[in-house]
Amino acid sequence: MSDLFTRRRVAVVAGLRTPFARSGSVFADVTAVQLSRFIGREILARAELAGSEVDEVVWGQVIPSVLAPNTGREVSLLPQFPRTVPAYTLNRACASAGQAVTNAADQIALGHADVILAGGVESLSDIPILHSRRMSRLLVEASKAKSPGQRLATFARVRPRDLVPVSPAIAEPSTGESMGQSAEKMAKENGISREDQDRYALMSHERAAAATADGRLTAEIAPWLEGAEPVTADNGIRADSSLEKLAALKPVFDRKYGSVTAGNSSPLTDGAAAVILMAEDKARSLGYEPLAFVRSYAVAAVDPGWQLLMGPAYAVPRALTRAGIGWAELGAVEIHEAFAAQVLSNVQAWASRAWAERLGLPGPVGEVDWARTNLMGGSIAIGHPFGATGARLVTTLANEMKRRDVQYGLISVCAQGGMGWAMVLER
Repeated sequence: MSDLFTRRRVAVVAGLRTPFARSGSVFADVTAVQLSRFIGREILARAELAGSEVDEVVWGQVIPSVLAPNTGREVSLLPQFPRTVPAYTLNRACASAGQAVTNAADQIALGHADVILAGGVESLSDIPILHSRRMSRLLVEASKAKSPGQRLATFARVRPRDLVPVSPAIAEPSTGESMGQSAEKMAKENGISREDQDRYALMSHERAAAATADGRLTAEIAPWLEGAEPVTADNGIRADSSLEKLAALKPVFDRKYGSVTAGNSSPLTDGAAAVILMAEDKARSLGYEPLAFVRSYAVAAVDPGWQLLMGPAYAVPRALTRAGIGWAELGAVEIHEAFAAQVLSNVQAWASRAWAERLGLPGPVGEVDWARTNLMGGSIAIGHPFGATGARLVTTLANEMKRRDVQYGLISVCAQGGMGWAMVLER
């Protein structure tokens, strides 16, 4: 077990999120700051925690607004908090909220804080659209003009090509390859069939639909009541999905020979999620029963030009080693589903002797048991707001561990840049 977390145990006390919604749908006119402040306010109210008890706010976001680049600070400026609560926003791509949780856990374990609100957000309905470099230079030049004539002369140099907007791309700056293209490559290189990907996607939707119907999933959601209609659940879950419907979808990234489709991939999503972390003694003194404790975590990275989303194959065994446990001791597992191909590739690697040799391990990490893994579905069905998913997974795993009364649980997340993040929780 990590020495850091033996000094002072860090408790997960509460977790909450907004509904996750397909971008351009119910949150189309809602900003990331609005989503973040909403969930920050709601989790404090539900946990009956005074904002004055919070020592810091740590937030994740991948594509921030240029108008509010530090969303975490906007959360800490809610009326519920003293204005002296510091805050920052970080970016570890799809593992951003998970990294926010680990940063918070580190600070608590070191004795630098007792209570931290950690979480994240993404609004892919509200992404910054940029001008070309030349257009930006002309606008700056025009702003410095000393007369209307000079300003008009500057604008006269604008050409139609200068007006073409530049939007953020979900692609690797180092390779130019999108995550979807990388998932397609992984499916081919690892022998992951289209049928297996579609079957996996169907399982995600079926489990998420069942967990929504019986209340397990909606218990983690604060209904959004600020629009024309209440939003009480995730709107990407397809209860009527079937293998036939999934098989009818055409490949997106390799239209001729591909197998990755919109149906076996996570959708672009808006949403926010938050977790309250406390030192164990602080939680007890305030009367909270911890859901779980942080046991260990690990991050890893691979060459983005190789198999971009295989970082978890490296991060998970590191986290298990630091926790001092083996795969067989895990009672619940949550694997982030960017693409079915990515999940199945990592699952295959964890069970592989060849991969174990590659990692310098004495044997395979372990076989995934789907009877204790992603029991409420995953990102393919629920959705994936890049900066928020990690906090959702911490909440879901902690709740599932309590329901099943298991000692250890694991979270695995792949992330842009060839990164992987993993965390072990214990009860």
